[in-house]
Amino acid sequence: MQISPSFYDSLSIVEATSIQKRLRENLNISSLKKEIHIIGGADISLNRFSEVIYAGIVLLDYQTLTPIAYSLIKSKTTFPYVPGYLAFREIPALMMALDQLELKPDIIMVDGHGIAHPRRMGIAAHFGTLVSIPTMGCAKKKLYGKYEEPPLLKGAYATLRAKDELLGFVLRTKDKVSPVFVSPGNNMDFDECLQIAKHCMGKYRLLEPTRRAHEHVNLFRTGQLKEGFHYINQQTLF
Repeated sequence: MQISPSFYDSLSIVEATSIQKRLRENLNISSLKKEIHIIGGADISLNRFSEVIYAGIVLLDYQTLTPIAYSLIKSKTTFPYVPGYLAFREIPALMMALDQLELKPDIIMVDGHGIAHPRRMGIAAHFGTLVSIPTMGCAKKKLYGKYEEPPLLKGAYATLRAKDELLGFVLRTKDKVSPVFVSPGNNMDFDECLQIAKHCMGKYRLLEPTRRAHEHVNLFRTGQLKEGFHYINQQTLF
């Protein structure tokens, strides 16, 4: 499905809410049922008051978390900055970054929420309903739900819930450092989401796929990387 910036830019908040509710009907929180070889990390960089968006997807070898390639796109949006609807600003650019990939990942981890959202339509869930690739979200802050603080050790986690509904997990990625919030986006289950997140823990607070994406998008934004698709290390390909 192709989503153009002009389509989302023309929506009202009422229309955007209706789209979120329709897309929610397409969510599939069930097992991947396939082996992961390549994981993508997706991130967006933009100023709240600017129309310009920088989007990137970095591909990593899943076993070693070594970067393989990246796709960078510069785009524009006029959809307003409204909490709970940020996907409408960011999705078109991410779709263009995905289309530009010469090599497709088995899953994509998005910097943002999956179903841990008031209408279960965080950016990772929204993105996942539009593409054929399973998605999950990894966010730095809670948007929705309640949890008890997990222990202070790396790898410790707690559940994130809305009443009795499981939304995701609060995962400690480093000792005594603020946790991250992980949740399924589409076409993966909760256990897989948690295990993938744990596998992607490195030396930093951010999980490696989204950390690498954040790094590349910022280098792009400051002119140190160029737009387009680029290989980093083809030797890791199987």
